Amino acid sequence: MEFEWKGVMPAVTTKFTDDDRLDIDAFAKNITAQIDAGVHGIVLGGSLGEASTLTREEKKILIKETVKIANGKIPVVMTIAEQATKEAIAAAEEAKESGADGLMVLPPMRYKSTDLETVTYFKEIAQSTDLPIMIYNNPVDYKIEVTVDMFEELMKMGNIGAVKESTRDIINIGRLRNRFGDDLKILTGVDPLALESLLIGADGWVAGLVCAFPAETVAIYELAKAGYTKQATEIYRWFLPLLELDISPQLVQNIKLAEVATGIGTENVRRPRLPLQGAERERVLKVIEEGLRTRPKLPDYKNLRDLSQQGAL
Repeated sequence: MEFEWKGVMPAVTTKFTDDDRLDIDAFAKNITAQIDAGVHGIVLGGSLGEASTLTREEKKILIKETVKIANGKIPVVMTIAEQATKEAIAAAEEAKESGADGLMVLPPMRYKSTDLETVTYFKEIAQSTDLPIMIYNNPVDYKIEVTVDMFEELMKMGNIGAVKESTRDIINIGRLRNRFGDDLKILTGVDPLALESLLIGADGWVAGLVCAFPAETVAIYELAKAGYTKQATEIYRWFLPLLELDISPQLVQNIKLAEVATGIGTENVRRPRLPLQGAERERVLKVIEEGLRTRPKLPDYKNLRDLSQQGAL
């Protein structure tokens, strides 16, 4: 399988049973739905995957199960989010041993590292593995920004080749593209900015609401990249209220509620998280219910060339 940092890569949720164990059956159902919809990769163990609550053994199980389901069709990417460099290196080694095809690496957790410390952290992880690496740049949530100048240094590492761009400053996509051209692949990581990001040059989308709506997410990507902007925009405008559920401290609970509504997930979360309650639960359910009520009919987004030739688009 040729590895490419592009397309829709779901940051999948982790499924739990009522007694707080990994729910492999529910997890496999969702991963299968993602692959059937045409996603281009799977990202495990991110914040949406409740990684901070998972044991190292559970992470290994999730990688192995996903690799088995993917069966070489699409890459499986594991998230590295650790406090110490040596722990991050160990996690990267375990990810490779478990079958991961690539890594998404966050800056050091809890400690607000300097620019030099951040670059050194990433470089030492990259030196320890031959897996391809995507840097997660999210200063809004993690308080550390990986600047364009820092990427200049990181790009000297042969296996650092992509960024999950979540600064919410859409101009940054242009800055990165102007500096690095196509040498650095850019995947947007903010659901409500996804179409805008794709239209100005992002290579892909590390998505959240795709966990509940895989076909709609992939359709937007395929239509946008094929030049069918009007059709992509129509679906995207329908999707936007749902996509905004991704930019919330309770994004895990929000998206798991949506997964229940579309039949490919459960609401179980791992404590200290609790399921949504009260007025906020009702608000989110209304957004989901309205989205389902007005859910658009999708074109055959997997065969856009044929549709274009037939005049169906």
